[in-house]
Amino acid sequence: MGAGHSHGGSDARVSRMILAAAILTGFFILELTTALVINSIALLADAGHMLTDLVALFMGLTAVLVARRGSASPSRTYGWHRAEVFTAVANAVLLLFVAAFILYEAFERLSDAPRIPGVPMILVALAGLVANVVVVMLLRSSSDKSLAVKGAYMEVLADTVSSIGVLIAGIVTVTTGWPYADVVVAVFVALWVLPRAISLARAALRILSESSPTHIDVEELRSALCAVKGVTEVHDLHVWTLVPGKDMVTAHLTSSADSARVLDDARAVLTARGLEHATVQVEPPSAASDCNCEAT
Repeated sequence: MGAGHSHGGSDARVSRMILAAAILTGFFILELTTALVINSIALLADAGHMLTDLVALFMGLTAVLVARRGSASPSRTYGWHRAEVFTAVANAVLLLFVAAFILYEAFERLSDAPRIPGVPMILVALAGLVANVVVVMLLRSSSDKSLAVKGAYMEVLADTVSSIGVLIAGIVTVTTGWPYADVVVAVFVALWVLPRAISLARAALRILSESSPTHIDVEELRSALCAVKGVTEVHDLHVWTLVPGKDMVTAHLTSSADSARVLDDARAVLTARGLEHATVQVEPPSAASDCNCEAT
């Protein structure tokens, strides 16, 4: 049941990701070849970033397809949804490695920057800009529904900015002949990538550590559940994220009132906060607890 309810949305997502991957593959080959031929570190940096875009898309595509299988085994009752989160971690690590490599290469060229022909840089940068804009449009609508797609989307978005940087470097090289434009843009691309890689890693690790979602105030939620008529205690309240857009919650409520009514009211409280995937247990009064509603 859980494996099939969102196939329509995931089918469209898969189609967009395949088309985006095809576009980026063609441009990556063009950019890498040009970078090696003219010895441009800025183009090489952009090609390296483009490679991470491709890896992100292919890993994300794999994660989305695997997640669609749902709970195929009793040993994986949540299915393969977390595959997207592991993909995001791998993406972040790859981005950090590429940024570090480019910074190292740029430092090596500071003392003797090679002369780079600017016209090929301009042409390739323009082609890259068009490719990136098309891919950004393809992935944007799905970027808030999947961490794997979000990782690819963020990388392509950042690559769009770096393509603009390479274009500027090519124009500066053609008009002024300044040899360090190529190096400066390479450093800019690397520094542009770093915070985005860290942000992606932080978001993925937050999910893997089962921390509470940042948009949910757990104490406010506890108070709202305590305010349900008849509830005297809220305990074992846990909120976490399975994947972006799929927050989970469990709660035990103590009440001597009608359990069905209390359960309905509690679910209404959770649904109002976007917590539709909830497990709520209503228990009869027992020994005093540190989690009673009077204490909150």
